[in-house]
Amino acid sequence: MKKLTLTCIMISACVQAQPFSFKDTAGEHLDILRDGKPLVRYMYAYDADRREETYKPYHHVMDADGQQTITKGHGGKFTHHRAIYIGWNRLGHNGKNSDLWHMKGKAMQLHKEILKQEVNDTESVLATKIHWITDAEQEVAIEEVRSVTIQHDDKDAHLVLDFKSELKAINGDVTLKGDPEHSGFQYRPHNDVTGNKSSMYTFHAEGADPRKDRNLPWVANTYELRGETYTVQHMNHPDNPEGWIYSAYRDYGRFGSTFYTTIKNGEVLSLNYRIRITTGDALSRSVLSKHYATYIQ
Repeated sequence: MKKLTLTCIMISACVQAQPFSFKDTAGEHLDILRDGKPLVRYMYAYDADRREETYKPYHHVMDADGQQTITKGHGGKFTHHRAIYIGWNRLGHNGKNSDLWHMKGKAMQLHKEILKQEVNDTESVLATKIHWITDAEQEVAIEEVRSVTIQHDDKDAHLVLDFKSELKAINGDVTLKGDPEHSGFQYRPHNDVTGNKSSMYTFHAEGADPRKDRNLPWVANTYELRGETYTVQHMNHPDNPEGWIYSAYRDYGRFGSTFYTTIKNGEVLSLNYRIRITTGDALSRSVLSKHYATYIQ
């Protein structure tokens, strides 16, 4: 009996030692927790009476205490900028364009269901289904499976998040067009950075110009918020469509990369990115390059 009791205690301790878990606030958001504190918050609510607040799902990043976001949500400068998000302002479908960036008119990205919640020793995975709905026709043009994977083994980082977006064209071909300011996969720091204008950018090579150079492998943005320094490295996977271009020069910190393509009806476009966030002193170009090399390997 004593041996059995000891074994049960040991098993219980092992279960409790798992630092990552999920917590759902039904109809509003789902948290990925680390040591009982929210680390990433998936914002998935939709309410027609709160349309501007809820017209697209996105992923917030929380601070070390899990109390406040370090990313921007609804409101503030450019309300449509939402933390970690993806979209195009000229999505073509059946001969008409819809703005799946600003969500103008009746266009929206609508959370449909949670497909996967899984935690193991090395990673936490949250996968969801999202419908991209056109403005004029109110038709689903894209069915997206959006997955975020939180890597557990990088002890030097506040967060390592792998973002995978699988965009399936349904109900006809879809064209993804726009400009670097209003399309693609983007990160927006907290709105307070608008006031302190602290964003500084680091590129993979001296003299790189995001306004004209294509296929930059990564860009890092360092900003100040509530007495802490954050460095966010946005990494493109080389399997993403060629010809991507970064928007990475705004002092309020919204940055990311985009490209333009067509998805044939029934086909799936798979996109992969990594967001790595550290606190403290800004990282050097050489260190950032090593982390990108780790990602693509």
